[in-house]
Amino acid sequence: MGKIFGYARVSTQDQNLDLQIDALKNSGAAVIYKEKITGTKKERPELEQLLKAISEGDSVVVYKLDRISRSTKHLIELAETFEEKKVNFISIQDSINTSSAMGRFFFRTMASIAELERDIISERTKSGLKSAKMRGRNGGRPSKDPKLVERALKLHSSNQYSIKEITDMTGISKSVLYRALEKIQTVGLE
Repeated sequence: MGKIFGYARVSTQDQNLDLQIDALKNSGAAVIYKEKITGTKKERPELEQLLKAISEGDSVVVYKLDRISRSTKHLIELAETFEEKKVNFISIQDSINTSSAMGRFFFRTMASIAELERDIISERTKSGLKSAKMRGRNGGRPSKDPKLVERALKLHSSNQYSIKEITDMTGISKSVLYRALEKIQTVGLE
C-alpha cells in the first residue's frame, strides 16, 4: 500500500490550518503539504512539491475540493494527473474517493462536462466568425494601416534604425514588421 499525502491550504496568512490538518491526520496522512496562499494564484509551490512526490499506489487527501483547486478546469487537470500516476484522490468533506467506483464516476462526469463546455465555446466562436464573415467582417485583429507598414519597411531598408526604434516610430508591432519583411522576401524569390 502507498503513502497517504495531505494537502491543506488557507487563503491568507491570518487564517488557521489546524482544522484541515487534524482532519488530514485522522485520514491517515503521514506527510502534509501546507500553503497559505489565495486560491486564485496559479503558483503554488507546496502543491507542486506534492505532485512531484506522489507515485503509483499513493493517495492524496484534502479537506475540501476548493482547498486544492482554483477552478473546475484545474480540478479536472489535477484529477487527470492523479489518474495518470495511478494515485487515489480523497476529499473528506465532499465524500469523494477515487479508489471507489463512485469516486471515479464523479471525476469522469466532471471531465465530460468540462469537455462539453470547451466544445460549446469552440462552436460558438466558429458560428460567430461565420456570421461576421457573412456580414462582410473578418474575425481577428484589425489589420494595420498599410501606410504605417510601408513606412516601417522604408525605415528598415535604410539600415539606420533598430527594430525597436522602427516599432516605436510607427506604432506597429515587431511581428507585423517581420511578417511584412517575410512577404517581401517571398515575393522577391518568385
